[in-house]
Amino acid sequence: MAPGEVPDGSLLIYLGVTLEAVRDIPQGTRIVAAVLDDDSGSQVSADMARWVSARTMAHALDDLDSGIVVEALAMANWHHAHSFSPLTGADSQSAQAGWTRVDQSTGKDLFPRTDAAVIALVTDQHDRIVLGSNALWEARRYSLLAGFVEPGESLEAAVVREVFEESGLVVTNPVYLGSQPWPFPASLMVGFRAEIEEASLADIRPDGTEIIDLRWFSREELLASHGEVLLPGRPSIARAMIEDWLGQEIPEGA
Repeated sequence: MAPGEVPDGSLLIYLGVTLEAVRDIPQGTRIVAAVLDDDSGSQVSADMARWVSARTMAHALDDLDSGIVVEALAMANWHHAHSFSPLTGADSQSAQAGWTRVDQSTGKDLFPRTDAAVIALVTDQHDRIVLGSNALWEARRYSLLAGFVEPGESLEAAVVREVFEESGLVVTNPVYLGSQPWPFPASLMVGFRAEIEEASLADIRPDGTEIIDLRWFSREELLASHGEVLLPGRPSIARAMIEDWLGQEIPEGA
């Protein structure tokens, strides 16, 4: 979108500047996100088919575009959630090119926040992985176990707690694998691999609230389940962790 196409009054958030020319974007180009509501969005394009969810279109983006979209979405979500100050309840206004909001009653700056969450690839003595189906998901969709880090808790302790709460399994030796910003609405997903204590294997059970089913998969069983089991989308860290364990890419459509 060209600057002249942005509707008046839109929230603008400065995302950064290109340090070198890339594609058709010259070096030194300032990247700015414009946050639109339904009314202002229709001024840009009345064709609703052009407005798509970041979840559904992320797989089609390259590293540059996906980085821009993730940052823009995370910041837009933060602004939406903090139009009133969490300190006083007073109105807050965007400042510093969108990177702070100011409490209008105290003048204090409010800063964006990111909530840490852990996601765990849990294996047994046969190197099988356990996948869970969330109550909010469509039928047949399975993924790794995950949850938010609680105050005062280490990432490793969160892995142990979340896996136990959701599955009844006791895990040991959480090992960091990688992380991914996940702006739905404002999380950092931190990936770990962990092993179960064999004595807890018989105690496996879904918590019945978030997780409604749990299944163990060997590599052969997971590949053979293509079409029966739906797995995490390609842009997600869960997908990358499963493919790393699998040793190959998961077939398209899985």
